[in-house]
Amino acid sequence: MNYCSHCGSDHFKRKIPADDQVKRIVCENCGTIHYENPRTIVGCLILNDKNEIMLCRRGIEPQLGLWNLPAGFLENDEAVDSGALREVFEETRAEVEIIKLHSIYNLLKAQQVYLFFRAKMLKDHYELTPESTEIQFFPADQIPWKEIAFSSNVHALEHWINIQNGASDELSIGTLKLH
Repeated sequence: MNYCSHCGSDHFKRKIPADDQVKRIVCENCGTIHYENPRTIVGCLILNDKNEIMLCRRGIEPQLGLWNLPAGFLENDEAVDSGALREVFEETRAEVEIIKLHSIYNLLKAQQVYLFFRAKMLKDHYELTPESTEIQFFPADQIPWKEIAFSSNVHALEHWINIQNGASDELSIGTLKLH
């Protein structure tokens, strides 16, 4: 942060404001407290009619060239399910229907919260975009594990495989370490 969004000052101090317990960035000129909160990432595990999972090869950084589930940052004024559908469309041009919330993961060191929904294809159509240079459906035993871009994807995929193997179909909630 270079300037206070309230008064334009460039004088800040990190301190615990009155009636708070966490150090915050406080403008020394006007007293405005600038909160730093986690970013929310939303996406989908998309299944086709063969129960294979869609993965996209990343056409953008970070992790350019690696595989991931279609996902991205939630926008302001956007519901999490709408954001997940938007991200799927931006990365694949696919139309999908959300079935249920699949997993929620915290990535504390990156200040991120991931919400993945299980979804199914509504039509057989998908296409490459600047964000995805390759799109492919994988059966569980052919997922390219060594080329998965993010730990959040690994955990969401592992949870899906556990469901396929007869484990509970409950929502998976957890905290991840950077990968």
